[in-house]
Amino acid sequence: MHFPVQIGVGNFSISAHLLCETLAMVVGFRYFLYLRKRQPDAISDSNRVWILIGAAFGAFFFSRLLGSLEHPELFIASPNKLLYFYANKTIIGGLLGGLLTVELVKKRLQVTHSSGDLFTFPLIVAMIIGRIGCFTTGVYEETYGEPTTSIFGMDLGDGILRHPVTLYEIVFLLLLGGFLKYLERTHTLRDGYRFQLFMALYLLFRLLLDFIKPGFTVFWEIGTIQVSCILGLLYYRHILWKLLIHPTVLYERH
Repeated sequence: MHFPVQIGVGNFSISAHLLCETLAMVVGFRYFLYLRKRQPDAISDSNRVWILIGAAFGAFFFSRLLGSLEHPELFIASPNKLLYFYANKTIIGGLLGGLLTVELVKKRLQVTHSSGDLFTFPLIVAMIIGRIGCFTTGVYEETYGEPTTSIFGMDLGDGILRHPVTLYEIVFLLLLGGFLKYLERTHTLRDGYRFQLFMALYLLFRLLLDFIKPGFTVFWEIGTIQVSCILGLLYYRHILWKLLIHPTVLYERH
């Protein structure tokens, strides 16, 4: 495989990464609409629209803010900081930023029901498709891993065997989605706990995964994204505590 992967369309070619990013948004949103039709939604149509707007704005802005701060020295040195801000993004910033703005919107609308449960599986599907796109860029986008001598090492375009961290993440998301599906087949999760479990476990995974990714570190070999993961895990500490110590609190048996 030659990186970055380009898909030929007649006399033109299109980036496989761009195609996957677009497909991720379309498929994820259509899956969300499909699920909403099949299951009751305690949130009214008008409030759900405002929540979607809030989620989209928060994800767009904070994904790029955290993406720009992932390498602050490059952001500071960039001659066009607005272009650098727009071009750099990270899913952790999108998730945490979307969470923040949705909570603000819900507080304004006085919505008390969970809005995240309905987003969980569409997010997982969209993230898997997006990570396939990231994999097709090889080392030409900063979603590759450190060099390794393990059997998992792959040449991602620079002649060095590296951890294919995007593939690790795809496998984790598939397992996480399967775990959540299993819980829902055997138990009744309390309102909001599907999304909270997804967020807490994904943030924990990314905190650990980024130790085998190169990049700027803030302190103790911990990078900007890992700091954000730690802050997110502090926010979700209650759900991790319940999962590890007293999981029956999360659900009621059928």
